[in-house]
Amino acid sequence: MGIVKEFQEFAVKGNVVDMAVGIIIGGAFGTIVKSLVDDIIMPPIGKMMGNIDFSDLFINLTDIQYESLAAAREAGAPVIAYGSFINNVISFLIVAWAVFLLVKGVNNLKKRAEAAPEAAPTPVEPPKEQVLLAEIRDAIKSRGV
Repeated sequence: MGIVKEFQEFAVKGNVVDMAVGIIIGGAFGTIVKSLVDDIIMPPIGKMMGNIDFSDLFINLTDIQYESLAAAREAGAPVIAYGSFINNVISFLIVAWAVFLLVKGVNNLKKRAEAAPEAAPTPVEPPKEQVLLAEIRDAIKSRGV
């Protein structure tokens, strides 16, 4: 039973939960970036380059001609899908740029926090007895005794 309890303690630690949330959000972010590249960025680039669909660019390694990358893959033909590779490289660059901006922002926040002057500690008032003793001492000194 000890290993189950140890696993439960591990699984509910903040770091594990934070990591799981990060992985889930990262996966969703990857899906959004893939859609951005495939559906928004690459079509205008393909249009400017003469109506090229990058996702369908491939080198057929057989003597049989295929109409599309999907048809070649369905037939089990060996292909080099360099159009998909180009899309994936662009997706990677977008994700890398976003992560760079995120890390840069976090580092700037850390620098600001380190550079901010710390608030002066509030002075602690001495106990009442000590204040009264200081007043008595000062009164005795002022009388010259």
